[in-house]
Amino acid sequence: MKTIGLIGGMSWESTASYYSVLNEGIKHELGGLHSAKIALYSVDFAEIEEMQHKGEWDKTAAVLSDAAKAVEAGGADFFLICTNTMHKVATEVQSAVNIPLLHIADATANKLKADGITKVGLLGTRFTMEQEFYKSRLVENFGIDVVIPNQQQRDIVHDVIYNELCLGEIKENSRNEYLKIIQELHSQGAQAVILGCTEIALLVQPEHTDVALYDTTAIHAQAAVKYAIS
Repeated sequence: MKTIGLIGGMSWESTASYYSVLNEGIKHELGGLHSAKIALYSVDFAEIEEMQHKGEWDKTAAVLSDAAKAVEAGGADFFLICTNTMHKVATEVQSAVNIPLLHIADATANKLKADGITKVGLLGTRFTMEQEFYKSRLVENFGIDVVIPNQQQRDIVHDVIYNELCLGEIKENSRNEYLKIIQELHSQGAQAVILGCTEIALLVQPEHTDVALYDTTAIHAQAAVKYAIS
């Protein structure tokens, strides 16, 4: 079994979900007392969040590159960045180490393609929804059309992530707002919706809507399980 490197803490709530899914996955695949071999480096999210909103992406790349070096030194055979947004600097982080990065958008796109999804809605931070580093990867590498919420809806999605979910706060009214937005994306032709922030699955689950939801945290971790035992 390969050792999985995790760059987490963005936020720690979603990193805990990664840890759980990885270990449950290895237990399911190998049985008995097996659990995942993991090297985890958890950053201080307050520092990252400040850099994000100041547009200091080069500084975030430096922090995550140091984290990647740490998990490589800790014995990781490959690594995951446990957040969608920070894949904006994935190329820089990957170049800092010799072990491969398992990209969250690729794992998600492979699952979408396997399920025959050709048009998908995308929820996430404002950075993920509005910038091209995530959407263009789905479009250009996998031929999946992407639709995003309107400006007002994007503001709601972003604010709930940073002011509630990253603080571990789950609010019913916020869930209702998200469900309205998901339904609107569906009405625009989205066959499914990507929960493209690793915290969103803490708020919205499949039982809350008839629209198919793709939880990037679970998909990314499940892809890591398969890679670890391949």
